[in-house]
Amino acid sequence: MLNGEQIGSLIYLALLGTAIAGWMVASNRRNIGKLTQYAAIWIFIFLGAVVAVGLFTDIRNDLAPRQSVMMQGQRIEVPQAADGHFYLTLGVNGTPVRFVVDTGATEMVLSRRDAARAGIDLDALIYTGRAYTANGMVQTSPVRLETLELGGMVERGVRAVINHGEMPDSLLGMRYLQRFDRLEISDQRLVLVR
Repeated sequence: MLNGEQIGSLIYLALLGTAIAGWMVASNRRNIGKLTQYAAIWIFIFLGAVVAVGLFTDIRNDLAPRQSVMMQGQRIEVPQAADGHFYLTLGVNGTPVRFVVDTGATEMVLSRRDAARAGIDLDALIYTGRAYTANGMVQTSPVRLETLELGGMVERGVRAVINHGEMPDSLLGMRYLQRFDRLEISDQRLVLVR
């Protein structure tokens, strides 16, 4: 179902297309055969683009399937993404947050966007911590998460930090990963066992 913005865009495109088509007909009314030929070419180009986009989506899903987590009791297996990283979605205060697994990070680091989505009041944070990253020093604010859930495992009062700078994904560092008895990366899979 289309929302208001999408309907507005569709109306705009329809009006623009009508104006262009009207101009083409008016300027080429003496040569209707050539105009018909151009219209047919543009229709085929448009249909070809629609088919290409549809096929690309199918091919991309076959070659690089979406991330999935296989859980068997206390064992979690995560396939490696096409970009070489492992991603886990955890429930932070009941909100799904996608983390990139980062064995080089000490802390669990939430982006400001993810922290706000999880109900953390960003205006109340005090950035007293410092972290050194590949991009230099950043300020951090310590927090305790009400709940953190991975599959059926729910933990309360888990320590994390909020990064004051911009970051594309939240990071799942070693402080959280050490809660597992075993962490293994082999055959393009991350295996966590409790």
